Amino acid sequence: MIEIENTSKSYNGKQAVKNLSLSVKEGEIYGLLGPNGAGKSTTLNMLLGFLQPDTGITSLNKVSTSTDAKKAREMTGYIPENVNLYPYLTGLENLYYFCKLAGREYSKEELSDILTECGLQKDSHNKKTSAYSKGMRQKVGIAIAYAKKAKVYLLDEPASGLDPLASNELSALLKKLAEEGAAILMASHDIFRVRETCSRIGILKNGILVKEMDTSGVTAAELEKIYLQYMQS
Repeated sequence: MIEIENTSKSYNGKQAVKNLSLSVKEGEIYGLLGPNGAGKSTTLNMLLGFLQPDTGITSLNKVSTSTDAKKAREMTGYIPENVNLYPYLTGLENLYYFCKLAGREYSKEELSDILTECGLQKDSHNKKTSAYSKGMRQKVGIAIAYAKKAKVYLLDEPASGLDPLASNELSALLKKLAEEGAAILMASHDIFRVRETCSRIGILKNGILVKEMDTSGVTAAELEKIYLQYMQS
């Protein structure tokens, strides 16, 4: 579903991603773990078609994100670290608007149920998002991606601004999407959240994938130890 093959990307002579290869299958949640500047966002932006790789292939559901980015994005739900909403619209109105853009039709009650399922309190649905906290805006962003019923989900620090309960709810929602057949790639530096959410993990350092592992074979404490060993070497 998500394929990256021998992909590299440089900016002003500095290599952000180097010969990266990874794949995420249907029903799988893959956690791309690494510090700021490791190349996580660059990787996601290539998959979204916002950046062209210097070399290699990036594709979603066998659609090249280099040559047919629009088609690839139509089947993709994306949750950025900082969700941009229309501040003069309510959470419900924002969700309605973005669903219309994606060609999805929902009743007001269905939209409200989606917001609630994604962790936004019902009494906030009809408040303007200019009054929302970052965590509340993030929940609307999660709802926008969820409502798309996409085949592929790309997430860049999706738990940013979320409290522990909301982060746990996000993990449960992502697992539900995976059970329904979605392929999910989540970029993060949150070791605990990646361990609790993902089925496989890749550690990215200086644009290089230095380690891959199944989460079933490692505890959060062991993962932290492995991660720090790579970061300090």
